[in-house]
Amino acid sequence: MTFRLAPATSPDTKFFWDGFRDHTLLIQRCGGCGELRHPPRPMCPHCNSLAWDTIESAGRGSVFSFVMPHHPPYPWFDYPYIVVLVALDEGIRIVSNLCDVAPDDATIGMRVEVFYTEFDDGLVLPQFRPEAGS
Repeated sequence: MTFRLAPATSPDTKFFWDGFRDHTLLIQRCGGCGELRHPPRPMCPHCNSLAWDTIESAGRGSVFSFVMPHHPPYPWFDYPYIVVLVALDEGIRIVSNLCDVAPDDATIGMRVEVFYTEFDDGLVLPQFRPEAGS
């Protein structure tokens, strides 16, 4: 996978995508009540505050769910690939890819850690692999 379509960004999500260039997984935190939220959005769903900052995730978590898409085939993906919903240890969930594991070995609850892939078009995306020592 040397090319990927760039994600659409907004003023509310730019920090999230820009953090990947520094190999940083940032999570939005409400400035009013301190709740973490993902995906990023302008207003806290808990207290309606518009104030927010970010924390850096350790990038570790567990597989909450996964799927292996087959159709329609896209030329920028190597098949088979695993789309994973990771429950980060900080308490939010993120969609990404699970790499460095055979599709038959992917399991719910598997401990994973983030790593970053740089694509030919300058895009940097977080990917997950089995946690070292797991």
